[in-house]
Amino acid sequence: MIEDKPLRTVRSFVRRERKLTPGQRRALNDLWSQLGIDNSNKLLNLDELFNRNAPKVLEIGFGNGKSLAKMAAEQPDQDFIGVEVYRPGIGQLLNMTSNLGLNNLKIAYNDALELLNHQIMNNSLDRVQIYFPDPWHKKRHHKRRIIQDQFIEVLANKIRSGGYLHMATDLQNYANQMLDYVSNNNNFINLGDGIGCIDNPYSRPMTKFEHRGLRLGHTIWDLLFKRI
Repeated sequence: MIEDKPLRTVRSFVRRERKLTPGQRRALNDLWSQLGIDNSNKLLNLDELFNRNAPKVLEIGFGNGKSLAKMAAEQPDQDFIGVEVYRPGIGQLLNMTSNLGLNNLKIAYNDALELLNHQIMNNSLDRVQIYFPDPWHKKRHHKRRIIQDQFIEVLANKIRSGGYLHMATDLQNYANQMLDYVSNNNNFINLGDGIGCIDNPYSRPMTKFEHRGLRLGHTIWDLLFKRI
């Protein structure tokens, strides 16, 4: 079973956990050994992890996991890794993965940067997707947003040439910040329109936070970059 871990001084997230349901707790106890990725300082061989050679997709911050499970079910020719720090969401996704009989989805309970730095080989990912990350609305908290220059550089090292970085947000100033940071990195080209946005690629399932944003009348900003 995965346990709580001490937080680093500055992170792009905080733990806002409700109590685990009995089903979520059982999933963490019973399914983790089959579907989970234990934290370590050893690089993963992703083909060995999934027992095949197929495109590898990393989703950072999958929330309750419903959209990621749907994507994995609809794209069985691709392998998915979801990384999250919200244990109820992890428990829920473990249950969905098991109930759907998915063999192409693994789950990590970790800070995404720790996973990327210590366990993901360079040039091993075909796509990274970051949907509706914590917006940290107050200007003084923008430094906590996960999308920063240094983070984009890490992603550039992990995504193979020809791979993709797909991000979505319902906050325009965060979308502008994403565009600026990635556009400043010479390893990516923007596949969007004149303002850098695209229609939803990959038939991305709608997420919980996207539903909430739409209810509030927000515009959804999808950004797609190609690793060159």
